[in-house]
Amino acid sequence: METRISLVTLGVRDLDQSEAFYQELGWVGQRTQETVFVQAGPLALVLWDRAKLAQDSGVADPTAGDRVFGGFTLAQNVRSRDEVDAILIAAAAAGGTIAKPAQQTFYGGYAGIFLDPDATTWEIAFNPGFALAEDGALVLPDFGTGS
Repeated sequence: METRISLVTLGVRDLDQSEAFYQELGWVGQRTQETVFVQAGPLALVLWDRAKLAQDSGVADPTAGDRVFGGFTLAQNVRSRDEVDAILIAAAAAGGTIAKPAQQTFYGGYAGIFLDPDATTWEIAFNPGFALAEDGALVLPDFGTGS
């Protein structure tokens, strides 16, 4: 298994305000499908509605005992569906909790989510639209949004 963080998704309360804030800091992104993607070196920063991120992460109730949603998700993009399955199996065997079993995604990929022992949310995804360089660096596509 290759070790990497491909995306850091921040759950934000106001997407317009957060996008403007990061743009002021020089983090210019591309808005698509209610998210903002910013290439940040070999990984990407993603801004997305906090409630939608919590729900997508399998922790829709942010006050549900030990499964408190921290407001962000780490993502590891991998090279195949089989890698998604293998990492989720390994995470569960190591004591993690599968919050969302691997499944086909709306964007044509395949992903699942686990929580580490401290309830940090990890998405493991095969996304054919996001290239991985040989060294594992994520390369965002041009979304053609003009942003």
